[in-house]
Amino acid sequence: MASPLFVVCQSGARESLQFAAMTASIAAVSGREVTVFLSMNALQHFLRRPAPEAPAEGEMGELLVSHHAPRFEELFRQAVELGEARLYACSMAMDVLGVKEAELAGHVAGALGLTKFLSDAEAGQLVVF
Repeated sequence: MASPLFVVCQSGARESLQFAAMTASIAAVSGREVTVFLSMNALQHFLRRPAPEAPAEGEMGELLVSHHAPRFEELFRQAVELGEARLYACSMAMDVLGVKEAELAGHVAGALGLTKFLSDAEAGQLVVF
């Protein structure tokens, strides 16, 4: 069995969120346990309230939209619904933004501290986007 995958999403850029979502969803539906940690500029895209459109860093971000690629939000939802993925919001980022757990999107499991996330991540592979 493959080791668990731990994904840190800290960028709010479309390309970073898209690649993190692709990585998490493919790993999850392939039977790998996935834990995603949403922090910094990424967190705003995982709230119940409308988020600003994730800005493109370059041409690829614009091409993702024009080619109607599945949106990162949907890929993360699929990872949770179809596989062994859990998404957690960074408790510190929530405090800074003034976000309560009730404001997290439905597919986000709740809040988690960085210390706990990193402790858990010792058991697997860690990637940062």
